[in-house]
Amino acid sequence: MFYYLFDFLQNKLHLNIPGGGLFQFISFRSVAAMVVSLIISLIYGKKVINYLLKKQVGETVRDLGLDGQKQKQGTPTMGGILIIGCILIPTLLFAKIDNIYVILMIVSTIWLATIGFLDDYIKVFKKNKEGLQGRFKIIGQVGLGIIIGSTLFFNESVVMKKEIPASAISQYDASKISQVNDHNGEMHYMLEQKIPVTTLPFIKTHEFNYAKLLMFFTDNYQKLAWLIYIPIVIFIITAVSNGANLTDGIDGLAAGTSAIIGGTLAIFAYVSGNIIFANYLGVMYIPNLGELTIYIAAFIGACIGFIWYNAYPAQVFMGDTGSLALGGIIAALAIIIRKELLIPIFCGVFLIENLSVMIQVSYFKYTKKKYGEGRRVFLMSPLHHHYQKQGLHESKIVSRFWIVGILLAVLSIATLKLR
Repeated sequence: MFYYLFDFLQNKLHLNIPGGGLFQFISFRSVAAMVVSLIISLIYGKKVINYLLKKQVGETVRDLGLDGQKQKQGTPTMGGILIIGCILIPTLLFAKIDNIYVILMIVSTIWLATIGFLDDYIKVFKKNKEGLQGRFKIIGQVGLGIIIGSTLFFNESVVMKKEIPASAISQYDASKISQVNDHNGEMHYMLEQKIPVTTLPFIKTHEFNYAKLLMFFTDNYQKLAWLIYIPIVIFIITAVSNGANLTDGIDGLAAGTSAIIGGTLAIFAYVSGNIIFANYLGVMYIPNLGELTIYIAAFIGACIGFIWYNAYPAQVFMGDTGSLALGGIIAALAIIIRKELLIPIFCGVFLIENLSVMIQVSYFKYTKKKYGEGRRVFLMSPLHHHYQKQGLHESKIVSRFWIVGILLAVLSIATLKLR
């Protein structure tokens, strides 16, 4: 909103407003979005907690025999609504709302928050501990995956550009070549690509076209690539959102890990959306993607602001309203930025938590069928509960998981040059 306001005042009405030109810069608007997100969280966080207490929106804690668990009984949940508000308000204030990527993320945020809210509402107000039935969650996640996958594949505004030397222009279709001046005034010849491509980490070519997965089955594989691209998007959205949901088991873990991942994605978005950095690093240039940095900055601010109240001992829990949304947002961002194949690295904490549950359940069922008695690999899953059972305080577990998350984030960022 502010971008359009100052643009109108300066370029249409020709008013010279001190500092108004700053709103033209993505870097300034990103910092502003993060600061505003933090301010909203810190000012209204306590009010949201008091409101949830007034409405008796308390957490019902199952007795798992963990230290400090009983003290959490009655702690307000559904605090994810604070996170969602702190993401959307700064985004609407500072981002270009007509940007296709920003629109996709706003839709994703509201979509997943609604699913999580329904789940929490059923648990809290309907007194049904199971919450929203699993199949309805999956239907919602699949629906969002279809929207994101279809938009990225079919929408004409979604393109990638690759720099080509001036001597090679004659080898390509002239209608797909554009001339772009960077901030230094240097001319670049960019070849427009409308293909379902992603980034391959640690590989010199650095790009992979999903359409090639169909090249052995049909000659028309480029046009039919959506048949494999959209299901891949659906799988990623579902897997990461559920992984974040499992991670939200001890105070501050999910929010802190999400903030670290958000910082990684912000760097990727800014680099890929800036023609100078993209060409220098040899990564694909995605026009207008830099605007997504503002949304991610608000996302990071919302997560950090929530930790203020969610750190041990937590005054509020995010509930599925927050955890499902955080995971889905991260998945959607990774897909849009074309870094989804890096998810196992920068979302390594989510992955480990997910795998610990899968391993535990699978091994228990296998041993029960084979020996008549189920056995366990971990003392308890997800993994953070295993360490709690070993006697580690949850603050120490969270700190160590954050450290692991930071190391994985650094490794992910290093893939920009390590290939």
